[in-house]
This record gives sequence, C-alpha cells and structure tokens, in this order.
Amino acid sequence: MAIVASLPTPGLNLFSSLPLGKDPTASSSPSPPPPPPIPIPKYPPPLKKSKNSANPAFKIPHLRTKYYKPVKDGGGVIASDGDRSVLVGDSGVSYLLPGAPFEFQFSYSETPKVKPLAIREPAFLPFAPPTMPRPWTGKPPLKTSKKKIPVFDSFNPPPAGKKGVKYVEMPGPYPFGKFPEEGKSREEILGEPLKTWEIKMLIKPHLSDNRQVNLGRDGLTHNMLELVHSHWKRRRVCKVRCKGVPTVDMDNVCRHLEEKTGGKIIHRVGGVVYLFRGRNYNYRTRPQYPVMLWKPAAPVYPKLIQEAPEGLTKAEADEFRKKGKNLLPICKLAKNGVYITLVRDVRTAFEGSPLVKVDCKGMEPSDYKKLGAKLKDLVPCVLLSFDDEQILMWRGQDWKSMYPEARPSISFPAELDIASGSDDSGKSDDDCDNSDAKIVSSSPKMMLLWKHALESNKAILLDEIDLGPDALLTKVEEFEGISQATEHSYPALVMSSEDGSSNSISTFEDDSHSEIFSEDDMYSDDEYYDSESFEELETSAPPGSLSIDLIAEKLDKK
Repeated sequence: MAIVASLPTPGLNLFSSLPLGKDPTASSSPSPPPPPPIPIPKYPPPLKKSKNSANPAFKIPHLRTKYYKPVKDGGGVIASDGDRSVLVGDSGVSYLLPGAPFEFQFSYSETPKVKPLAIREPAFLPFAPPTMPRPWTGKPPLKTSKKKIPVFDSFNPPPAGKKGVKYVEMPGPYPFGKFPEEGKSREEILGEPLKTWEIKMLIKPHLSDNRQVNLGRDGLTHNMLELVHSHWKRRRVCKVRCKGVPTVDMDNVCRHLEEKTGGKIIHRVGGVVYLFRGRNYNYRTRPQYPVMLWKPAAPVYPKLIQEAPEGLTKAEADEFRKKGKNLLPICKLAKNGVYITLVRDVRTAFEGSPLVKVDCKGMEPSDYKKLGAKLKDLVPCVLLSFDDEQILMWRGQDWKSMYPEARPSISFPAELDIASGSDDSGKSDDDCDNSDAKIVSSSPKMMLLWKHALESNKAILLDEIDLGPDALLTKVEEFEGISQATEHSYPALVMSSEDGSSNSISTFEDDSHSEIFSEDDMYSDDEYYDSESFEELETSAPPGSLSIDLIAEKLDKK
C-alpha cells in the first residue's frame, strides 16, 4: 500500500510518450543489415527499341502480320526503283540490278519450279542502297590501320619466305611452255582441260582438310558465290560439302555451281564436290556481286497435298491413305543426311507396291515437304500425305516399270555359228511367230557383249526355257566345269628354232581386236568423277606371257 501511495496524482498517464500498439521493451532503432561481400553491379537501363524503323525491311511483316498480296497471272515486275526491280515468275522471286549477268535470287538450286501465288512481304530489294559510299555492313567504318598489308592476287603470289602474308597457291597448273593469260569468258578462264595427274595433285591436299563451304537446306544461296571466290583467292580448288535436302538431286546442285561461279567440278564423292577455279583465274578481275543483307520471305506456293490428287477421286485417295497407315517405310532418313540414292530406292519400291512411304521422323517439317516436292518431280509420283512425319506416295496412273514385261530372249542369226546356240531351221512357222513375239530389241553393243560371252564360254544359251529344278541344276553344273577350264587356261607360247636372230611368237588371237566396240564405247566418260580412288588397276596377265619378257630373257642368255 505504501507503493501505491507514492505514485503521482491519479489520471496522469506515465507512458504517454511511448507509441501506441508497440512493445515498450523493444528497441526503437533497429540495426542495419550487413553489407554484401560482393558489391551488386549497377547495369544501365535497357534501351527502348524504336517502333518506327527507317528501313521497312527490319519490320519483318511476314512474321507479325498477315500480309498477303496475290501475284498476277502474267507475273513480271511487281516493284521497281529506277533500274532496280523485283520480278516474280516461274522461278519464284528474283531481283534485277543494272549490269548484272543474271537475275539474283536468294537460292538458285532450291527454288520450286512452280509459279508462286502470292508474296508474304512488301517487295523490296535485300541489297544495300546504291548511294552508299562504301558497302553497307550496318556498323560504323573501322579506323584506318597504320600497317600496310600487302595484297596479292593469283598472278602475283608473294615471294617464298616473306613474313606477314598468308599462304597463296601458285596459279595454274600450266602445260610446258604456257603462261597465265587474262581471260574474260568462262572458257578462257578455265583454260585447257585438266589431266588425271593434275586432278590428283589438286584434290589430294583437300581430302582430309576441313576448310570447306557448307551447303545446307537452302541450297546454293546468293552469298555463297562471294564465299567461293574468297576460297579461290588463296587456293585453286574449293571444297563444297552438301547435306540435307539438296543432296536428293546432286546433278542440279553441280549444274548451278558451275553456272553461277564459273568454275569446273573436277571430282565428286557423295555429297562432297571439288570446284576448280580455272588455270587463268585472277581474283582481282572476278565478278563482284552485291551481298544480300537479310533473307527474303518465301512466297506462297500451291499446296502439295490435295484432297483428290491427279487421277484419283476423294474416296480412292482416302482409301490409299488408310492403307498407308499400316505400310512399312522403305527407309528412315536422318536429319542433315545425304540422300543421293533416295530417288532410286523409291523407283525400285514402286516395282513391288503402288504405295511407298518414307520415314522422316526428327526432321523439320519444311525439310520433308521439300523432299516430297523433289520426289514428285524426279521419280515422278503423286503425294498423298505428310502425316506422322512420313511421306506417303502413289506411283500414279502413268507409271511404267523400269523392267520390260516380257523376258528378253536373245536370238542370233545363223551366220554367227555359235556352238552353244540352237538351229531354228527345223521349227515351224507358228513356233517362229511365237518366239518373235517374245523377242525384245536390244542395243547392238549389248548383242556384241552377249556374243562375246557365249564365244568365250562365260555364258550359255539354253535350248529350252521351261526347265525343271533338277534339269536346270544339271545344266549349271556342266557349265561350271566348262567355264572353269576356260578361265584357268592360258595361251601357249611357241618359239621357232629355225634362226636365232628371228623368233616368232604365236599366240591365240585376241578377241578384243576383232570386236567392233572398244573400251571407250563401253564406259562412257562421266561429267563428274564419282570414284573415290584414282589408282590404276593392275594387269591380270600371267607373268612371262608378254613379248617384252621374251626379249628380256633372250638378252639375259646372251
């Protein structure tokens, strides 16, 4: 009670200075947090992109808008800026510049052979403006270097051992007594055709080298032309490696490479092509093309898959698509692979089935659609669907087999006097008429090959076609004994002993001298070298059977 009596006057609040709602025991000023061990970096605020760009090319309207402008039936020029114009024709969208040797395109080898229906973006040229004082790269000009870098072309290579320059191959090769000449046309720049040893010499350092031009799904693009010339600046051969969709038709790629670059393909293995620049090539006088600064939008083409394709009704097409669901694919295509044998495989598969399916799982949709468009023209065939990442094709009504329907029977006239043949003089007229109906006309070269095989006992002509298994096996065993005896026998060498100074060698007459055709006729020269090795084959003649061996033996005896 004494404590209560000592308190101040009643009604006076002794805790009026404390804030309401807070614990009086808590501290009024909290301690600040400890600083981080690593200071937090201060980044500048992000730049705001301007909505209104000066050039309409950077707006990319084909990705953000539904731009669609139909193309007139006649095609022709759809936009022009003085002498520079944009064309639309059967080869797609092309660009015409003054003084250009041909119409420029984004891709020369992979443009569909169908006229486009519409364009997806406003027609403008993807090249730098002609008023620019220097090539437009989108960046400010570099500062001038104080170092003077020597520039060499193919006719003036740097001297051996000079420092500060890159390796440059010598021009040529030139035949003995020939020198480089300034050429303007393609024939003058290429010069004389290369010989086999020259091709070996040029290709050998590139076989295991990874310095190459990669050609992908877009095919031969416009900017690759300048890239090939940059390779030719220091090397005489440019190695081009092709992968993906363009490898279905390698002949088309090689043709465009030679036409647009002016070079010559000297070797080709699979998807790898070796492009020779020419004997009289000069980098300074090369054709200089403007560089495309962006990829133009692809135009709109007709649909590849139709509900009722050519020669089929909608019900028949749906029935084929149902059957194709359970059909096994003939092959599985890998992404960015080499599809050189695809056309041949599809043609062979059509011999056994009217429907063929190719598995393209894992590939881009645009890739296997391009494959289907190429197969439609090359095989040819009718496309039915791209469902489940698989190409389903029908061989069409106008399909023709690669092999003749009737079995080819070879008939030789009586004056050939083939020992294994049969004489048809005793047959009746009806039998002759029946046999003539089954005869298939063959080329004279094939007839000569059959005749040579029969005379050399490498083939046999059966008197009867309808033989049983046992009778046919007996014929085969008899023929094996005859053919082996002929194959392992060699010509005899007879030496005359009348005079020591003159020796006569009598051998059997070679059949190759009596034949009309030669080795050059049998094997036609291909435009491109497909073999991977240039090594010559060794002769199969037995040792000691050549005339030079007899002369050497005679000299040894003396």
